[in-house]
Amino acid sequence: MFTVKIRDHVMIAHSLPRKSFGPGQKLHGATYIVDVSFMSNDLDDKSVVIDMEEARNLLKSILDPINYQNLDELHIFKGKLTTTEYLAYFIHQEIAKALASTFTGKIKVCLGASHISWVSYEGKV
Repeated sequence: MFTVKIRDHVMIAHSLPRKSFGPGQKLHGATYIVDVSFMSNDLDDKSVVIDMEEARNLLKSILDPINYQNLDELHIFKGKLTTTEYLAYFIHQEIAKALASTFTGKIKVCLGASHISWVSYEGKV
């Protein structure tokens, strides 16, 4: 299995209005390190899994609309609890939609919420 991994970051604000989230129920900020791994058993006709610049640009285009935003105010997250797990899934789905016709394999999105906790979502395109 071949893997190409890229990294970026995103800064957001949000609240998690459930008692189980304790202080996270209130509006708070988070900075996530975003790692995306593209995995494939095969290389394309250029002998790569994915062009790294294309992958970085795609991730940036997905993160830009939510960067420095209060997710509670964005229509795309209306009715969603924007937990770290959900955000990893959201980013994965956006990448998968963009690459549906050009990439075969799996994508893993990993969000670093701190130096001691990471959350990931992995699935096929």
